[in-house]
Amino acid sequence: MTQDDINAQEWQNPDNWTGHVFPGLYFSKRDSRIWVPKRVRALGWTLNLGRTAGAIWALVLLLMPSVLLAGLLLTR
Repeated sequence: MTQDDINAQEWQNPDNWTGHVFPGLYFSKRDSRIWVPKRVRALGWTLNLGRTAGAIWALVLLLMPSVLLAGLLLTR
């Protein structure tokens, strides 16, 4: 089985997707991808939070607006 097969199998596993509280979050340590298509592919991409790089990306994306806003406020 290739890594592409593992990635596809993990992506199709409903246990790797969150449910009602945070819909659309993906967590799989076996999937090698950081960015994965959402379950409804027309809705774009999401992060694989099971990978360290995916968690770092999520943290950066969550903190970026605060850092930019603080920078703007401090320059006034």
